[in-house]
Amino acid sequence: MKSVAERVAEFTEARRVMAMGLYPYFREIEGEQGTIVTMNGKSVLMMGSNNYLGLTDHPEVKAAAQKAIDQYGTGCAGSRFLNGTLSIHTECEEVLADFMGTEASLVYSTGFMANQGVISALVGRDSYIIIDKADHASIIDAARLAYGKTIKYAHNDMEDLEKKLSALSGKLCIIVIDGVFSMEGDIAKLPEICDIAEKYNAEVIVDDAHAIGVIGENGTGTASHFGIGDKILGTIGTFSKALASIGGFIASSENIIHFLRHHSRALIFSASPPPAGVAAVIKAVEIIKREPERIERLMELTAYLRNALKQANFNIGQSETPIIPIYVGEEMNAFKACMMLQAEGVFVNPVISPAVPPDKSLLRLSLMSTLTEENLDFAMEKLIKVGKTLGFI
Repeated sequence: MKSVAERVAEFTEARRVMAMGLYPYFREIEGEQGTIVTMNGKSVLMMGSNNYLGLTDHPEVKAAAQKAIDQYGTGCAGSRFLNGTLSIHTECEEVLADFMGTEASLVYSTGFMANQGVISALVGRDSYIIIDKADHASIIDAARLAYGKTIKYAHNDMEDLEKKLSALSGKLCIIVIDGVFSMEGDIAKLPEICDIAEKYNAEVIVDDAHAIGVIGENGTGTASHFGIGDKILGTIGTFSKALASIGGFIASSENIIHFLRHHSRALIFSASPPPAGVAAVIKAVEIIKREPERIERLMELTAYLRNALKQANFNIGQSETPIIPIYVGEEMNAFKACMMLQAEGVFVNPVISPAVPPDKSLLRLSLMSTLTEENLDFAMEKLIKVGKTLGFI
């Protein structure tokens, strides 16, 4: 049996890519993550941020965070369950419940922990978790922690979902899906999923990490987008994207929230989110409700870039949202393209296996409402240059 030291020493893939000068991870950004960022002293167009509404550097959001530090300090020194619940946490939960149109909400320290804490607590020993194969890693890990058995169905394939559920007739099943899929940028077929769930007495939870602030009425997510909020058990969201902070939450019924407060280990045994971050969320929600044009602008830019990419013959799959993948084939193509684009002044994210199949590596573009058409034209010029050089257009 190999020791830990021996096993970790065998991991050489990243060092090999580093030696080639193509390592695209942990790149340092020197300052705020706005439309233009500074890297190695150079200006780079940010085309890979989840700051969808451009609120992370909004003056009001920063001022709210600073005010919270003055009032509450920098941390909570305990879990929500014991000494770590501040009045600002309760206020944030009330704001989120009102925003999402639910009876209650519950705040976690990260979006990853929200999925882990909710799913592992709600799925019992005799239950089944049904997940889309393209679901986020936090859902997959949450399913591993839960006592129930996990069943996967083919991505957005309703025939396969029904086949899986019909084989579990009479069993307690909870379907957990991404509302907007984080790699592909497409939207879950939620109306069909809910119809199938109802047919087989299953329940549905939606992870709307990439949908909150992006789709639905006032940016309230996938169920709102389809007008079926009453057909799901709850919505899980994150603060680290459109809500300009870090943390996570679930919006659901008062009974579900009450149960989670007393059974969710990720909540009970983790330190509370710091007050500055929570204050930023409250202000971000206020701005989203006050300025719906931010979401409208985001979708205008998304349509503009999607059309340009299609006209240039890039393969962008089935994207319907500000997440736009460009499929480049093998993973080395993704690494090369990422670093070539950075040298040309454009920041994008490479996505390789296991996040996607080995032969479907991609560059993930993520748009912000603060970009301009001129920014996108510049990005297109560089994307076409790199795409032709590497042969994926």
